Amino acid sequence: MNGREKCWAGFDLGGTKMLACVFDAELQKIGSRRRKTRGEAGQEEGVARIIKTIDQALADADKKRRDLNGIGIGCPSPVDMERGVLLEAVNLGWENVNVQQELESEYDCPVAVLNDVDAGVYGESQFGAASGAQTVLGVFPGTGIGGGCVYRGQIVHGKASSCMEIGHVQVREGGHLCGCGRRGCLETEASRLAISAEVAKAAFRGETPQLLEMVDPNLPELRSGVLAEAIAAGDEVIERIVQDAAAKIGIAVANFVNLFAADCVVLGGGMVEAMPDIFVNTVHSVAVKRVLPHFADSFHTVVAELGDDASVLGAAAWARQLCRPAS
Repeated sequence: MNGREKCWAGFDLGGTKMLACVFDAELQKIGSRRRKTRGEAGQEEGVARIIKTIDQALADADKKRRDLNGIGIGCPSPVDMERGVLLEAVNLGWENVNVQQELESEYDCPVAVLNDVDAGVYGESQFGAASGAQTVLGVFPGTGIGGGCVYRGQIVHGKASSCMEIGHVQVREGGHLCGCGRRGCLETEASRLAISAEVAKAAFRGETPQLLEMVDPNLPELRSGVLAEAIAAGDEVIERIVQDAAAKIGIAVANFVNLFAADCVVLGGGMVEAMPDIFVNTVHSVAVKRVLPHFADSFHTVVAELGDDASVLGAAAWARQLCRPAS
């Protein structure tokens, strides 16, 4: 024993940023490091950047590698949780990367690899908005729409891959073409990108006067905060576009409540944070109307509380759970 208190590391390998946090034995954050993700970086360089970022977070926490009990890493990709393999991160151009093997050989401690939304939902279920719930469904609309489910403290996943790909549930027959090759997927109808595209068309038709006073209505400018400001200023068409997207999320949520009897639905991401009332009220009311009658009063819908810390805290907590000795 070196006399130093042991710690845990959580890592979020996002599409545009990576965040490493170090937590003490009680999972209180004691150090962190954030840096941009280089989408063009190869897998070898990318893993090296992960290692460097964790080392910098350890230094910020005044910890050494030998102090680590374990590392949890959330990846924007389907993952094989049993083998610790990132299967395909489209935004990064990575495929079949054995992240667990790479990091365990570097740090000589256990490493847990999980999907980043699963990590965030797990964090919310243990420490955030869904604390105390038995079955938690998380839906995080952004550029795409990620989903996760925690049942009695366990992340729901398949034999060889993470699951809960709610963004690819069909909600519109013959709808927009999705990147997966199918039409009408939830994320083509209700993601931030889908909402922004509809708003841009409405602006072109002259239906968003408040927005036009704020920004040039092209996709990069139509961020969640701008849309929220335009709605608050009186752009009713934008509000209807957002409500329509939230209603489609509500349809998907209802299907999952019918299947899993979720007692808590957590909505997260920048769009939800910017317009919480629209999303929570619309998603919940639509879902209630579509679930079986005896499920209508069985679940509540809340906004995620942990922000950027959700995935890193959830990943570290998942690693800690896996390292606990069997009782």
